[in-house]
Amino acid sequence: MAATNRYWTLSDKPVGAWPDAETFVLREGPIPSPADGQALTRTLYVSLDPYQWGYKRSGSDKPGAPCHARTVAQVVESRIPGLAPGDFVFNTNGWAEYALMGAGVPRPAYMVPRRLDPAKGKISHAVGVLGMLGLTAYAGMVVQCAPRAGETVVVSAASGGVGQIAGQLARLRGARVVGIAGRPEKCAFVVETLGFDACVSHLSPTFAADLSAACPNGIDVYFENVGGPVFDAVLPLFNRGGRMTICGLISHYGDAPGHDARADEIARAGARGVTATGLFVGDYVDSHHDAMLAELGPAVAAGQVKYLEDVRAGFETIPAAFADMLKGGNFGKILVRVAEDPTL
Repeated sequence: MAATNRYWTLSDKPVGAWPDAETFVLREGPIPSPADGQALTRTLYVSLDPYQWGYKRSGSDKPGAPCHARTVAQVVESRIPGLAPGDFVFNTNGWAEYALMGAGVPRPAYMVPRRLDPAKGKISHAVGVLGMLGLTAYAGMVVQCAPRAGETVVVSAASGGVGQIAGQLARLRGARVVGIAGRPEKCAFVVETLGFDACVSHLSPTFAADLSAACPNGIDVYFENVGGPVFDAVLPLFNRGGRMTICGLISHYGDAPGHDARADEIARAGARGVTATGLFVGDYVDSHHDAMLAELGPAVAAGQVKYLEDVRAGFETIPAAFADMLKGGNFGKILVRVAEDPTL
């Protein structure tokens, strides 16, 4: 085991609209020792997600403390009954090589640590399709929007972690699914691998017209991950009685404080007779996590649902990978492997 614990934290510099080379600082400290009811874990995978930038801009991440993130880790030392060294766990170590889990360790209430069984699937899926990401897609698409056979469903950031799953869930329910992505290879993946009926590029100079042509019968359901000009193109195509979930608004994450882009979209959609609902995955953990696993677990194992990971390597790469993700540079669900995965 290493002699020290490395972790990334916010610098003392004021947090700007978007991260830059001076936003994060690499620090070292002692490896903590677990007390009764705790375990020391070594991070294997760090999940990078757009919502984490909101943590940092809002002050939820404190300078000097490891940046928040969901993680997959391996137990090094345990004082938790039933959890042994070598076990794999989903937890929230953040941007740190080692961290404690268990009694008294702060974490978001809905991100409950759990032991993972590698025999039931890739352990990295615990921060992806079989974790909060999968539940986010399930809650927004299946629970909030409830697509029906024959309806037209549009998913923005369709090749991203949540988007790829949300669209496939709608396809499994018989909907016609149109994705919105960026680069040509992303659009090709959405159609050829994920099975969407069409995909248009938001980078196209004729994006709004392209989207309209791909949705000749209008839009019944929209899964929002982006906002901004993408939402502007979707809005006039909504059918009366349409449904929309607002999962993310990545184009607005650098907005000045006080601008409520979500409320603005809900109001504009409502004016067209569309039911728009904000999505917070924590509201669905107790009520729908088991249903999500019951559907997606077998579907992923059977290859019925495809899932692409963008795995970066090396603890030092976390800030650059995070900034790249916020700019749309990832292809699939992005995570950083910071230590060897013994299950591979």
